[in-house]
Amino acid sequence: MFVDELSIKVIAGKGGDGCTSFRREKYVPMGGPDGGCGGKGASIIFKVDKGLKTLIDLRYMKIIKGNKGENGKGSNRNGANAEDIIIKVPEGTTIIDADTNLVIADLVGENTEVVVARGGRGGRGNTAFRTQSDTAPKFSELGEPGEERVLKVELKMIADVGLVGLPSVGKSTILSMISAATPKIASYHFTTLSPNLGVVKLKDGRTFVMADLPGLIEGASEGVGLGHKFLRHAMRTRVLAHVIDMGSEEGRDPIEDYKVIRKEIEEYSDKLAAKKEIIIANKMDLDGALDNLKKFKKEYPDKVIVEVSSVTNSGFDILMQTLADTLDTISNDVIYNDAEMESHVIYKFKNERPYTITKVDDVWVLEGKELEKLFKMTRFSEDEAVIRFARKLKGMGVEEELEKLGAKPGDEVQICDYIFEFKQ
Repeated sequence: MFVDELSIKVIAGKGGDGCTSFRREKYVPMGGPDGGCGGKGASIIFKVDKGLKTLIDLRYMKIIKGNKGENGKGSNRNGANAEDIIIKVPEGTTIIDADTNLVIADLVGENTEVVVARGGRGGRGNTAFRTQSDTAPKFSELGEPGEERVLKVELKMIADVGLVGLPSVGKSTILSMISAATPKIASYHFTTLSPNLGVVKLKDGRTFVMADLPGLIEGASEGVGLGHKFLRHAMRTRVLAHVIDMGSEEGRDPIEDYKVIRKEIEEYSDKLAAKKEIIIANKMDLDGALDNLKKFKKEYPDKVIVEVSSVTNSGFDILMQTLADTLDTISNDVIYNDAEMESHVIYKFKNERPYTITKVDDVWVLEGKELEKLFKMTRFSEDEAVIRFARKLKGMGVEEELEKLGAKPGDEVQICDYIFEFKQ
């Protein structure tokens, strides 16, 4: 089964908890703290495997979850880091953050990899908090939560030439004639349900990869039919080979057929529409093909047109030569600009508080990544940890901001799913 698009949730592993411990050897006076730090949680990594051609292995993985880091122990023993989880995907896989719609990575090249969710750092043991003023801290941290993300994973196949055109114009037949590919071929519409790849090798030793993309129909760019699901695969191609039934085997007008597909391509993507295009005038053995070709050339005098016929086996050497020569003059395109990439987004930091306070009914609700991370890493069973948490909140200006908004002693304050009582 060919799978080229899916959504998946990834949850990186939580960091291991720090340890609160003290040395108690018989002949070691004033032993002091010796609690070790927790290990790092498992990160989720996507890595290219050129042996894969589909995302089917991910189809049944609705959630990928990393393991937790090992907890710290006494005697200053740090916990082990959890082993990262590596997910293998085909070359040409694009990973998009579903919340921001920004591209996390476009994976091209053998063994290329990207961390899509980072594991949480291990919580610090009480040894790490020892200072000159507090030589025996009685608290430690819990591990940091791992990143959680919902991802859109799309496969855009790697091919040099993309065969496009209406159904039944002969794309699959052309691919089978000039490569060793064996696509399904029949005389009815939509026989191609998934893209087929074929490697074309010329007598001079040059090679290129050609993709036969499923037939498009009018309205495909808006989601009509099957073709719109495969337009994305044409994005990586360097040349569009537009196949037209010049023999009008089904009574269609070749010029109108061409206009229909060009309209869908232009509405789908300006980048796709700007790619170099070669017209393949197919079925030239049929009556009326030459007349139609003359009309087409008159309408589009600047187009590069190659005449072929699978019945007479003519024109395919010229077609391969033309495609190879064209590819020699074209470099690989970058299909995503900087504004679409997550790594290129510029964050502008203003003098804003790292949290928000809203009142829901009679409860003051505090939200913010840094604040919530601090909360989740605090061990509330230890008094000194609670005092540190309150001191951190005050340093963030939470107490002052609540007073400005009208909070009174005894009011309820919510962080995550927990309710606290506001005290001044």
